[in-house]
Amino acid sequence: MRISEVRIKLMEDPSDRLCAFCSITLDDCFVIRDLKIIQGAKGAFVAMPSRKLTDRCPKCHYKNHLRANFCNQCGVRLHAERASKDDDGRAKLYADISHPINSECRDQIQQLVISAYEEELVKSQQEGYVCSYDDFEEERYATLNEEHDEDNATPRSPQRPQSAHNSNRATSHLTLETETGHMLRVDPAKEKHEQAAHEPLPPDKHRPTASPSTEGFGEGII
Repeated sequence: MRISEVRIKLMEDPSDRLCAFCSITLDDCFVIRDLKIIQGAKGAFVAMPSRKLTDRCPKCHYKNHLRANFCNQCGVRLHAERASKDDDGRAKLYADISHPINSECRDQIQQLVISAYEEELVKSQQEGYVCSYDDFEEERYATLNEEHDEDNATPRSPQRPQSAHNSNRATSHLTLETETGHMLRVDPAKEKHEQAAHEPLPPDKHRPTASPSTEGFGEGII
């Protein structure tokens, strides 16, 4: 096996134990990503890409990582010290996704990656430095939903829902103002009746109309 390329992505915080991420290319045809360079007590070392170990909730069977104190689905409290221990008594919380199976391969990866990391530290001090690590825009910022923000920016007064009884009452009467300034309530059932009472009656075609009399008292009937 030949490691044909190593790419390094430095971390911004120099005080953090996680110094960098890296990817290695094997024989110009296979890439392994997300190896970590970690500062340990005896210097920097390379950690293989890994995933968090999980177990299932006994109540809802949802998977939770071993450090979770509560189920992320149903909220039931979980035992905090349920992870298995290694020979040194440390909890096994992660499992390597890919890893070397012999010490010769491990030493080769360790030597080449640490050497590339030290070279990347020197390059990062130069003007116009550009990282060659492919992070697939993982560090970019998400865009905001402006339409949603505008809706939240304009507060809306809460509206009391009208019950069926109140809605019927609201539409069952009208309010009219008289010539004297008094307010009268008029029900729709009475509206047409009262309107007809105030309007003059139409002339009756079959009823003869009397001509105005020239005398003071009109015509009498004997």
